[in-house]
Amino acid sequence: MSEVEAHGGLPAQVARGAGVLVVVPTYQERLNVADVVRRLRAAVPLAHVLVVDDNSPDGTGDLADDLAASDPAVHVLHRAAKEGLGLAYRAGFGWGLERGYDVLVEMDADGSHQPEQLPTLLAALPGADLVLGSRWVPGGSVVNWPVRRRLLSQGGNTYVRRALRINLRDATGGFRAFRRTTLEKLDLDGVASHGYCFQVDLAWRTVQAGFRVVEVPIEFVERVRGESKMSGDIVREALWRVTVWGAQLRTDRLRGRADDGRG
Repeated sequence: MSEVEAHGGLPAQVARGAGVLVVVPTYQERLNVADVVRRLRAAVPLAHVLVVDDNSPDGTGDLADDLAASDPAVHVLHRAAKEGLGLAYRAGFGWGLERGYDVLVEMDADGSHQPEQLPTLLAALPGADLVLGSRWVPGGSVVNWPVRRRLLSQGGNTYVRRALRINLRDATGGFRAFRRTTLEKLDLDGVASHGYCFQVDLAWRTVQAGFRVVEVPIEFVERVRGESKMSGDIVREALWRVTVWGAQLRTDRLRGRADDGRG
């Protein structure tokens, strides 16, 4: 058995970060981005980092350019305006796929996703097509969250599981690692979700496509600098889209049963 085969079709070096691109979307994250990039480069030295900045007024993009100028493993993709998390990730994934990375990682820029836990996600990839860093599996946790935020996240994930009939404990989380072969088959251009619902959309598409999804526990730490981008509009978009998807899923299954009955 070759070294590649022994690691689930991935080069053995991926577990150490070779061929890995960490996509970090930013908007108004000047207070956090340098520390996050520094910690990433220390935690997984062979991984590359792509900062996708949405023309942040606070100069996040300029700071990211300075980081890239001093480290060839750091790259920056500048976008013209703030268009939502989903489109930022789509742009970052496209950039990475064009350049042949084997694994593409999603990670927030605010420090809530701890770079030191990335090796845990990468270590699980030989048995998965998508690895989710999960707050709500045994061993997972959140730090400094108010009760309302915790209940909102747990309740939202329960709703997602029931509406879409997927057995994922944390489909809304944004710390995850994709094999390139998974992303290539998900029709990213067809993903309409722009906000945080993008995370649910991709996880659901991955399950529907028959790929293996594994959840590993992470400790999620609430940001200590800057302002959260979470808003009521983002929550409402996610609720509405999941409800529509769930209704369509049930309609398709009922039609399938009716067609079987006529046959």
